[in-house]
Amino acid sequence: MTIDSQENKNAIKGPRDDRWYLNIMSPNTKGDKFAWLDPTSIYINSAAYTDLLDDFVNDLEGIDIDCVAGLDAMGFVLGAGLAARLNKGFLPIRKSGKLCVDTDKVSFDNYSGRTQDMEMRIPAFSPGTRVLLADQWVETGGTMAGAIELVERQQGVVAGLLAIAIEENEATNKYRERYPCLSAVVPGSRWQRECNAQTLSSFENYEARHTFPDAGRMAFK
Repeated sequence: MTIDSQENKNAIKGPRDDRWYLNIMSPNTKGDKFAWLDPTSIYINSAAYTDLLDDFVNDLEGIDIDCVAGLDAMGFVLGAGLAARLNKGFLPIRKSGKLCVDTDKVSFDNYSGRTQDMEMRIPAFSPGTRVLLADQWVETGGTMAGAIELVERQQGVVAGLLAIAIEENEATNKYRERYPCLSAVVPGSRWQRECNAQTLSSFENYEARHTFPDAGRMAFK
């Protein structure tokens, strides 16, 4: 699908209120040890990925950042794409044992309750660097807590947290009190209520063909 250039310009000027691309996220078909849905279908659909990044660029207006850090692994997709749009550098925060340079490491409990380790290179940036942390989804907040600790250990400033969705619970409410928190799922929207309940009404009519790269937005109007 080719998106009209003027349509793109208009999208960047102001936020869309439909966030249509959230409709093509896939429900979990593999059980409890996996996340309850899969947003990667947004990334393969060029129109969806473009509009997702457009919305984030618009929402970030007025927030001062020096670089974007993506959390291993799907935060790399959002973080790197957004860093390129913003003309900022990108910092990967990796699962333990992946980096071939000196690292700092933290342990955290992920959304499934498993303990994992995460690493960041030493040094990653100068003290005072303002870092935007990007991940695909924030549910329990454990992974994000680990990333925040790594950034702050190197005297970086967490400029904000960004994800496709940030669920509303005690842990994430504390994040919202401390940092700018940006998500494609807008707080107060039906999308937010459905994400909090970990089910989407779009699952009732989900079709894999809607995720294909040539699928257009008009299918969801």
